[in-house]
Amino acid sequence: MEPKYDFTKAFKDQIERCSRCGFCQASCPVYGATLRPALNARGKMLLAKEVLEGRMELTDELIETVFQCTGCASCASKCPSGVNVPQILKAFRRDMVKNGSCHPAFTGMSQVLDESTNIYAEDEPEFFDRPVGKKADFVYFMGCVGQYREEDATEAALDLMDHLKLDYTLIEESCCGGVLQDVGQEMKPHLAESNIEKILDTGAHTVITGCPYCFRTFTETELYKPLLKAGVKVLHFSQWLAEQDIEVKTDLKVTYHDPCDLGRHTGIYEEPRVTIKKIAPNFHELPNNREDALCCGAGGGVRGAYAMHSLAMARKRLEQVEKIDADILLTECNSCVHNLANGKLRKQKFKVQTTAQFIMDLINN
Repeated sequence: MEPKYDFTKAFKDQIERCSRCGFCQASCPVYGATLRPALNARGKMLLAKEVLEGRMELTDELIETVFQCTGCASCASKCPSGVNVPQILKAFRRDMVKNGSCHPAFTGMSQVLDESTNIYAEDEPEFFDRPVGKKADFVYFMGCVGQYREEDATEAALDLMDHLKLDYTLIEESCCGGVLQDVGQEMKPHLAESNIEKILDTGAHTVITGCPYCFRTFTETELYKPLLKAGVKVLHFSQWLAEQDIEVKTDLKVTYHDPCDLGRHTGIYEEPRVTIKKIAPNFHELPNNREDALCCGAGGGVRGAYAMHSLAMARKRLEQVEKIDADILLTECNSCVHNLANGKLRKQKFKVQTTAQFIMDLINN
């Protein structure tokens, strides 16, 4: 039987290759939060096979299953058959949307970005009293979460760049648009075109992103290829910071959470640790780290559409921090900071910060 949908045509081999072994179940954050077998990668692949073989259509009945995935890629890293479930699910969701079925939160997100330049529809952008659009060697790209929700983390990054005398500027940002492709929607070309034009106008040779997903979007998507073809280099903040001389030290017990977008998706594991170990010799790894890190629960639109499940995932990660008795939990993703801080219980006395926040606290105190 000829596959009916684009995703079943493109991924027929992988869907059939999935052996339903269940290796993915142990590491799936959504399953860990809900204990519902249908919501882990194996359950979703079973649905994909039903669709492939013509026993199931793409209807609203599939929304609660197919759209509950953070895209953390833990399943892909564990799969003995080499099945890339997050990639398949992105295409699955895209076909769902084309067929008229989507979670209303994600439909709303796309509609917001038709009218606004950011996913929160904020109309008063925060520039932290920094130069905007000037000529500079570097552009610092804050991202929606950094500009409108985790302002303290962004201000700390800017303060640290000032402290290290970096020649940078901000721009009037538009949302990078990357999250739309995770939830089955189409990216918005006008947003990418605006960002590229404003970056090139500064004459900068490098963009530093505060957000791992913005980093992925700039370096991996077709819409941002003109930026790379123009010779502009894109770095995540942790990559830039690892090359800097940081002269503060602390005896505090520090640990680090690997963001999924920075770690499993882009392979950036060592750079954050290089920086942290320079300043915090009393560094301890969490039980699940690097490729094996637990997801914080914020990705794939889950924080917006399934907030309670998202917080449950965050709390599983925070339990690990509590067990090793760390003073500070660092991470290099504003979305992770946001979700982990929101999930932290009052009895948990450790701080949740970005590395820039931690360093600036040490410098100022």
